[in-house]
Amino acid sequence: MSLLSGCANAPPVSTANLCIIFEKQPEWYDYAKESEEKWGTPIPVFMAFIRQESNFRGDVRPPRRWFLGFIPLPRSSSAYGYGQIQDPAWEDYLSANGGWFKSRADMEDVLDFIGWYNHISARRLGISERNPEHLYLAYHEGHRGYQRGAWRRKPRLRRVAKRVAQQARKYGSQLGHCEDRFKCRKFYQFWPFCR
Repeated sequence: MSLLSGCANAPPVSTANLCIIFEKQPEWYDYAKESEEKWGTPIPVFMAFIRQESNFRGDVRPPRRWFLGFIPLPRSSSAYGYGQIQDPAWEDYLSANGGWFKSRADMEDVLDFIGWYNHISARRLGISERNPEHLYLAYHEGHRGYQRGAWRRKPRLRRVAKRVAQQARKYGSQLGHCEDRFKCRKFYQFWPFCR
């Protein structure tokens, strides 16, 4: 059983095309659409964040350092899962939204987290939910870090944020060509009532 669940959560072979990702994992479209409707972040932005953070792998952690080659040292951060969410941010999300069984290795929960976090970024920092570059900067630096403007002195991070924005635009263009396939794929969904 665990082997089968491992296959179901395997990352897509190609992460460059959002249509192919959703063909392989159609439930991810449902989760992203649900989070978009709940929080306001567009689907391509969610998926660009996840591609940058984990390349769609749910079990990713920062590499562990070793002392003398065999004694494990603490990891550089507590980031984990599809969204590389750190413990304090995850705990804030859980206390605000509940959910004992939520996991950073579950795509549905991570999409909800990113939507919630971006919603707060929009409210507190005045960043448009359609501005992936600055949403990503706030996601990476935290809300206080973004407010302090430390990201302005981090050229590498700014390049990454621009890359995330470019990926979101690319995913948006791709989704425009295939989204209808995912909207009405279940037996109980029919036009014009598909979301």
